[in-house]
Amino acid sequence: MTNQDLLDIAKEFGSPVYVYDADKIAFQFNRLKKAFSQVKDLRIHYAVKALSNISILKYLNSLGSGMDTVSVQEVKLSLEAGVPPKDIIYTPNGVSLEEIEQVVRLGVQINIDNLSILEQFGAKHPDVPVCIRINPHILAGGNSKISVGHVDSKFGISIHQMPLLLRIVENTGMNINGIHMHTGSDILDIEVFLRASEILFDAAKNFKNLEFLDFGSGFKVPYRENDIETDIEELGEKLTERFKVFCKEYGRELTLVFEPGKFLVSEAGKFLAKVNVIKQTTSTVFAGIDTGFNHLIRPMFYGSHHDIKNVSNPEGKFRFYSVVGYICETDTFANNRRIAEITEGDILAFSNAGAYSFSMASNFNSRYRPAEVLYYNGKAHLIRERETFEDLLRHQKVIDFQQVTLE
Repeated sequence: MTNQDLLDIAKEFGSPVYVYDADKIAFQFNRLKKAFSQVKDLRIHYAVKALSNISILKYLNSLGSGMDTVSVQEVKLSLEAGVPPKDIIYTPNGVSLEEIEQVVRLGVQINIDNLSILEQFGAKHPDVPVCIRINPHILAGGNSKISVGHVDSKFGISIHQMPLLLRIVENTGMNINGIHMHTGSDILDIEVFLRASEILFDAAKNFKNLEFLDFGSGFKVPYRENDIETDIEELGEKLTERFKVFCKEYGRELTLVFEPGKFLVSEAGKFLAKVNVIKQTTSTVFAGIDTGFNHLIRPMFYGSHHDIKNVSNPEGKFRFYSVVGYICETDTFANNRRIAEITEGDILAFSNAGAYSFSMASNFNSRYRPAEVLYYNGKAHLIRERETFEDLLRHQKVIDFQQVTLE
């Protein structure tokens, strides 16, 4: 998408607005497939939580992707998008046995990550195939808010609890058909990931009827120019070789599964916002825009960096701005960021806005959530309408206090 395309989209659909480039999504999907092309049976399950718009799910499914879901609602969205139940895996955390049973009735592969639920489920449903999520106690990258493989993580069954896990499986006679791990986001060191993979391989040797090994994802994407990223090609070469050796030792070919979210959609997304006001103080020039952390919380929540470009004046002289939102809280997107000169009314484009951006948006300050647009085949397609005041009132019930008092 060119700057002009983005300006046209902001003009047609208003701001703020999320825009996703279908070509970039396809490029990333095919890049991952190519990196593991020597694996006989590779399955890619898109992590729905990253961006759950149903048009995105349908598009990824058309490319050949299954879905990685974490809630019964994400399962239902995937089914609504036309994804077959067999191509959906459900990996919740901290949910009730009742929700897991609800998903089982939908025909989806389940993945259990704690011993209590594993024992309860195995006792009631020993014949239902179950994947087990282990915690390898290895962090492959990222900060503490996006790492889930550490010893105090709430995710997964500790690898050190394997004897108890095996006792539960034996006592219930349950059917374990997959082993899963996920170390966290922003994997920087492939060797660390490969070490975690060895733990998964060792765990898998305890189960005789496995169909797949799920290595999660967490691949790092670049957030700024010349930024480092996960070397998918190197990982593909090294993990493929090791996976083949394991399958030979195991005695049959297994399916290799990945669950990328950010890797597939982060770079495809742009978030467009209009500049409401330029405010000069004694030390700072603020660019106040028509959005806030109600629409893009990642910089405030994770400390994440998003490149910001002035698409209205890309060749302008660079100046330093602090880009802030219109929420009645501190919502700073960037401090003293070097951006082409900004004028009120300009459109700013935030990069890496495809993953965990709209999906984490809210109505804080009673602001409407923005529209979403998919740029596909050279044309912008509206895939979610901007909310209205009626949407804020929907599902609210107004009490007639005078009538209640009379009663």
